[in-house]
Amino acid sequence: MKLLRHSILIFILLLIASPDVVSDNKKQVHEDTLFTQDYSIKYYFNMPEVNLLKVVTDRNGKIQILSSEGLMHTSAGAFLYPGIIVKDNTARTFSRKEFADLSLLQDQFIYLDNEAVLSNAWAGKLFSKHSMPDAKLFAIADDFTSLISSGRNLKLIKDSKELWQGTTSNNIIDIKYVPATGKFWILTSSTLLSLSTEKNELHTIFKGDDFTSFDITSSGKKAIIGSKNGYFEVDNNTGNQLGDKRKELPVQEITAVKVINGNVWFGSSQGAFMLREDNKFNYYYGERWLPGEEVKDIAKGPEGSVLILTDSGLGQICFKEITLKDKANFFEKQVRIRHIRNGFNSTLSGMTRGDLSTGFLSDSDNDGLWTSMYLGGQAYRYAVTGSEEALQNIIESLDAMERLYTINPIPGFPSRSFERSGYIDVLSDPERWQHSNDPEWDWKATTSSDEAIGHAFVFGVIAELIEVDSIRNKAIELLDDMMQHIVENDWYLIDYDGKPTTWARWNPEYVNGFPTSIGDRKLNSSNIISMLQTAYYFTNKEIYKEKAFELMYDYGYLENLMRPMSEIGKAPEGADEWAHMLSSSWNHSDDEMYFLGYWGLYRYAFDDKLKNMFKESIIDHWEIERPEKDGLWNLFTAMVSDEYDLDEAIWYLQEYPMDLINWSVKNSHRKDINTVPENFRRQTIEEVLPPDELQIRRHNANRFGLDGGSNGSSENSAGDIWLLPYWLGRYLEVIK
Repeated sequence: MKLLRHSILIFILLLIASPDVVSDNKKQVHEDTLFTQDYSIKYYFNMPEVNLLKVVTDRNGKIQILSSEGLMHTSAGAFLYPGIIVKDNTARTFSRKEFADLSLLQDQFIYLDNEAVLSNAWAGKLFSKHSMPDAKLFAIADDFTSLISSGRNLKLIKDSKELWQGTTSNNIIDIKYVPATGKFWILTSSTLLSLSTEKNELHTIFKGDDFTSFDITSSGKKAIIGSKNGYFEVDNNTGNQLGDKRKELPVQEITAVKVINGNVWFGSSQGAFMLREDNKFNYYYGERWLPGEEVKDIAKGPEGSVLILTDSGLGQICFKEITLKDKANFFEKQVRIRHIRNGFNSTLSGMTRGDLSTGFLSDSDNDGLWTSMYLGGQAYRYAVTGSEEALQNIIESLDAMERLYTINPIPGFPSRSFERSGYIDVLSDPERWQHSNDPEWDWKATTSSDEAIGHAFVFGVIAELIEVDSIRNKAIELLDDMMQHIVENDWYLIDYDGKPTTWARWNPEYVNGFPTSIGDRKLNSSNIISMLQTAYYFTNKEIYKEKAFELMYDYGYLENLMRPMSEIGKAPEGADEWAHMLSSSWNHSDDEMYFLGYWGLYRYAFDDKLKNMFKESIIDHWEIERPEKDGLWNLFTAMVSDEYDLDEAIWYLQEYPMDLINWSVKNSHRKDINTVPENFRRQTIEEVLPPDELQIRRHNANRFGLDGGSNGSSENSAGDIWLLPYWLGRYLEVIK
C-alpha cells in the first residue's frame, strides 16, 4: 500500500512536470487589477487683462488662486464639462485688501498684504505685521515665523516682531519653508540660499544661471531648481550638483517646479510634465489637459490631484484607481449617450472647442466599418458576459448594417452610409450621395474594400458567437448577399452606375497587375480569401470554396498573401502612376483591413495546412507592427499565438485617454524624444509615445504622428478605438 501511494505520487509529479500538461500555463493572461487613470478637469479664465499668479488648496479642498486683481476661485467644472475661474467674494472682508502672495500652513490659507501676514484660520488670530509695505513674497514656518521679501530685502518676523533682516545680491524669485530642515530656502536668479531660524544665518548653497523656480524634497536633502535651460538637482548638505538635467526634458524652459507626493512636476512655456521612475516623463500639454500653454504655478490639489495654473486657466490633473472593466463601463456609456446615429457607431462633429453640447452626429464614408468594429466588440462582450444590453446594442446596429444593403437598388451592394434627405447636399457630391426610392432618405455610394472586409469580419463574429437564430441568420444572409454580389460581378463591387467602385476590387487582373512590392496585391488577396472562407464556413455553399481555391492556386493569391511584409515597399521604376501613388508610404488603413480579415483567414481556414500558413503570415505582419504597440493588433495576434506583446496591449488600453475629444496636440518640439530618419513606414521617433500624449487616433492611423488634432471640434467613439480590443482580449481570455 505504501509502495502504491509512492507510485501514485511519482505519477502525479511527472504529470505536473509534463510540458503537455502545463502548456496552458504558458498562455499570457492579464489579471485586471487596479491601475492609475489620469484625466483633467479644466477651468477656463476669460479675463485676458488679469494675470494668474499662484494656486493653492486648503484642507477642505477649496481651490484658491491669486491673481493681479485679487483672489479668484473655481466655479463648476467636471470631467469633459469645464468650469471657469471667477472672483472669490466668499470672504467679503478681503474685498478691499490687495494681496501680494498666498501660501499654506497646516493646510490653511495664509495671505501676505502690504501690512501683515494674516489668515482667517485659527479664528483669525494670525495677524503678524511686517513693516515692509512693498512686500512681494513670503513663507511661513510651523511656529508662525514668517520670512518676507520685497525684492532683494528679507525680513524674518513673528508676532509682529522683527527677528532678523538681510539682503541678497539678486531679486528673490521664491521662498519656501521646509519643516524637515528647520530652514527657510530662498531662490534668486543665480543662487540657492538657506536661512536657519535657530542662528538667523543666511548661507549660499548653490550658484548657477537663469534660475526660474525651485522646490525642496520633503526630506530636505535635495533641491530641484528649474532654469531657462533645464533643471538641476542639488545635494543640500554638500551643495553639489547631482548630474546634468538640461538636455533630457520635453521643454527646457522651466517656469515652475513642485514636488508632490514624491513626484517631481515641472511647468514650462509649453505645458507640464512629471518625472517618472524610469527617468521619462508624463507630458501634459494641449487642451486635453490644460487651458493654456504657459504654466504659472503647480500645486497639490484636492483628493490626490495636481493643479496646473496656466496663463489661460487651471488644469486639475486627477488620478483615479480603476480597472479596465471600470474603463470599459465608462466607454460603453460614452458610446450609447453620444455616438449612436441611426444605429451606426458615429463621431460627434461640429463641436466648438470641446463643448459636447454643440456637436452633431456626422455620417462617414466608413459608417459600415466603424460600426462593424463596434458590433464586433459587442458580440465579444455578449459571448463573455451574456449581457442583455450588449445583445440589444447588436440588434440595433445590425439593423443599420442591414439597411445599408436594402436602401439602395443594387442586390448585395452595401452602401457606405445613409441619412435623411435634405440634410446632405446630394448635388454637391453626386458621386457619393444618391436618392433612394424612399423620398425621406439618401444613401452613400462608392463603397470601398475597407467596408467590405469590416462587414465580412463582423458577420462572421456574430454568426459564430450569437446563438440567437434571428440575429445569426441575418448576419449570415447579409454576408452571403455581399459575397454573391462580389463573385457574380467578377470580384468587384458594382456601383449604381454599373461600374466597379474605386477601391473594392479583388479581380486577378487588377490585383496581380501590381508589382509584388505593392501592398494592395498582398492585402486584397488576403482579404478576399478571408471573406470567401467566412462565407463558406457559415453558408456551406461550395462556390465560395471553389472560388477561393481558384484564386489561391490558379491566380497566385496564396503566394500573394504569404509574401513577407519585409518585401512590401515602394513601387519599382517603370510601374504605373497608380502603383507609385499606392506605395508612396505605408498605409495604416491597410493594417486595419489585414487584421480584421485575419479573424476569418485563420479561424475559418479550409484546412490545417492553410491555417498554419495563415498563422505564419499573421505573425510576420505582427512583427512589423510591434513598434506601434497597437492594442488591437496585439490582441488579434493572441488568436494565433502565445508569443505577442500582451504588456503593450494592456499599456495601450490603460494609457488611452478617457477624453476622446480631438484636441490639437503637438510633440515635434520635444527634447526628450529621439527622432529617426524619414522612412517608408513613417516612423518618426525611436519609441512610440503613450496614447494620451497623441491626438485621438483610430487603428487606421499612424501612431508615430507627433502633431495633429482639430482644436476640440469632434469627439470619437470608443466603440471601435477601445471597446473592440478590450472585449476581444476578454473573449480570448487573455484579459481576465
